[in-house]
Amino acid sequence: MKEDKKLLTDIEDALANCMKCGNCMEVCPIYKEIQTEAAVARGKLSLMEAVINGNAEISAGFDQRMAMCVSCKACAVKCPCGVKADELILRGRQAAVKARGLNPIKKQVFALLANRTLFDFALRMAGLFGPLQMKKLPGRMAVVARFPMPGLDRRRVLAPFAATPLRSQFPEHINAAKPRMKVAFFTGCTINYVYTDIGQAVINVLKANNVAITIPAKQHCCGTPVYMSGDVELAKVFAKHNVETFERVNADYIVAACGSCAEAFKIEYPELFHDEPDLQRQARNLAAKTYEISEFLVDVLRFRQDTLGPVPATVTMHDPCHMARGIEVTAQPRAIVAAIPGVKFVEMKEPARCCGAGGSFSLAHYDVSRKINDRKIADIASTAADTVVTSCGSCRMHIVDGLVQNGRNQECLHVVQLLDKAYEAGKCLQFKQP
Repeated sequence: MKEDKKLLTDIEDALANCMKCGNCMEVCPIYKEIQTEAAVARGKLSLMEAVINGNAEISAGFDQRMAMCVSCKACAVKCPCGVKADELILRGRQAAVKARGLNPIKKQVFALLANRTLFDFALRMAGLFGPLQMKKLPGRMAVVARFPMPGLDRRRVLAPFAATPLRSQFPEHINAAKPRMKVAFFTGCTINYVYTDIGQAVINVLKANNVAITIPAKQHCCGTPVYMSGDVELAKVFAKHNVETFERVNADYIVAACGSCAEAFKIEYPELFHDEPDLQRQARNLAAKTYEISEFLVDVLRFRQDTLGPVPATVTMHDPCHMARGIEVTAQPRAIVAAIPGVKFVEMKEPARCCGAGGSFSLAHYDVSRKINDRKIADIASTAADTVVTSCGSCRMHIVDGLVQNGRNQECLHVVQLLDKAYEAGKCLQFKQP
């Protein structure tokens, strides 16, 4: 049997557990916009069964249908039979990669991503020369293309690459006067090369809590974009590199300011090495001490609240999919917001509904992702909040795009940035006191 088809026959029993009830239609953000059976989990699982039964092939159409998914995991949560449709769809993508190879554009991008030195150089150059191609929008950390770019919708609003990556702005080791513990900070790509303000906020907040910080210079992409595209072997290369890099650090904890990056360390890495006991043991050890930053601040560190100053803002919160349904961290970001004086928190109607980003999905399928995003922006607008907080750089970028496209002026920040503002406000209060 061909290896690509075997990837599907191995999950034949799991596919059969889907009773085709259609509950997934109720929560699938893509189905709600395009209303086709192929868009929903039930349709994708049926297509995989058809391949197993010899009634369909792993064709270009199969590949396209498996790609039409934001991996929000809502179908798996909704399923009354407990079918993890998101994982089965990912297996479908893996089968497509085995049969047909990666999409040519993704293949080139991932080849660049796999070369850590060349990738770093390319993104540094993008930071230096980006203004020649991208025009900054007034009053926002956002840009639009000046000229047409292959694969990028002209309307799409992005965030600018940083002129200096985060890991070049700070030493590898940041000491604390009386350190309570030592934390290794996994920056990920988006924070290192784009949203350095999030990374700076993480460092400021940890320093405010007397935590020594290590930012391993040799860390690399978490591999989630590669893994979600179905290239398991390349994803294992990224995972192995990061597991070995962070094991050498010997920190008390590992923190990430992105739900997807945290999920990679906590869930994906141990699963990737299921057939390599030594690497799986190392991955499990790291997973046990890895936390998303809000989770770490609330559950482990129990962050200082006596030095927080007021932040006058009306705030609502978007829960990224991999936070809400991946690592299941939603209470902790709210606990942080609730602790900040001056903040009025207003919950939106569907805070955990996908914003439509889906990693590269919003680039490849911008029109659909925009429709999904428009629903999110309408929900944000209904709260009358002036600030939206989230815990994912990709979500932040996509929400800013939606805010701009819909003529809204709310500010969008990471949760830890709001906390950083509160610590800064607290310093100002102490300075003013006689």
